[in-house]
Amino acid sequence: MGIKTYKPYTPSRRHMTGSDFSEITKQKPEKKLVVSLKKHSGRNNQGKITVRHRGGGAKKKYRIIDFKRNDKDGMTATVIGIEYDPNRTANIALLQYEDEVRRYIIAPEGLTDGMKVVSGPDVEIRLGNCLPLSRIPVGTVIHNIELVPGKGAQMVRSAGTGAQLMAKEGKYATLRLPSGEMRMVPIECRATIGNVGNIDHNLINIGKAGRKRHMGIRPTVRGSVMNPNDHPHGGGEGRSPIGRPGPSTPWGKPALGYKTRKHKKASNKLIIRRRDGKALNV
Repeated sequence: MGIKTYKPYTPSRRHMTGSDFSEITKQKPEKKLVVSLKKHSGRNNQGKITVRHRGGGAKKKYRIIDFKRNDKDGMTATVIGIEYDPNRTANIALLQYEDEVRRYIIAPEGLTDGMKVVSGPDVEIRLGNCLPLSRIPVGTVIHNIELVPGKGAQMVRSAGTGAQLMAKEGKYATLRLPSGEMRMVPIECRATIGNVGNIDHNLINIGKAGRKRHMGIRPTVRGSVMNPNDHPHGGGEGRSPIGRPGPSTPWGKPALGYKTRKHKKASNKLIIRRRDGKALNV
C-alpha cells in the first residue's frame, strides 16, 4: 500500500501523509461481524484512570477477527474483500468458506480478492494458510502466532511485521520475532504463512495534533512545565534541572531503567535472547 501526500493549503497539511488504501477492495464492513465498542478513556472497572492521555476520538465499531482458525480445518475459503480496520494497523480480509460462513482474518501482504486459503495440520505451505509450527519448514516467514495451542494468535499481528521460524527441537519451535527477540513456542501452536500487510504504515506522518485526537489520544504534557505538586520535575524559575538523580514518573518512581518484569515469570525460560541482544536475567 502506498503513501498519499497532500497539497499544503494549510500549515498542518504541509507534512501530513496518509495511506492511499490501494489494497482496499471492500468499503463497508460485514454487518454480522461488527460489534459496538464502548469507550473507557483509560479507566478501569472502578472508574480510575490507569492509562493516561486517553479520551475522545471518533466513534468506531470492533471487527470480530478469527484468530483461532481451528473450527474450519480442511475447508477452503475464498477471499472476497480486503477492508480497513480502525482498531488495528493491519488491514483485514473477509473470507467466505464453502458452507457460506464468513470470517475476518488479518490480511497478509500479497493476499488479494479471489485467492483461496485453508487451515489445518495437512495444508499446503502457501500465503494465508494456517497450520501448526510442526508442519512449517524452517526458515519460513510467519505471523499470527499462538503462544498456547488453541488459544488463538497473540504475536506478530501488527502491520508489516513477520517472524521467522529458526529451528524445531522436541516440544518447542524457536522463532525470531520482529523485535529481534528469540524465543521458544510450543510446536503445536498455529501460525499463518507470510508477512502482515500494510507494510508502509510506519511511514505515515500524523501531521497535526487534531489527527491524534481523532484516534482517541490526548496531549502528553511534560513534567518540567508542571507545578511541584503535580510532578517531581515541576517548579523552579524558568527552565530548570529536574533536581533528581534520574527522571521520575508523576508518582516518584524511576522512569528509565526500572525493571518491572517478574523474575519468576513462567515464560522466562522460553526466551533465548531478549530484543536488546542480552541474555534474560532470571
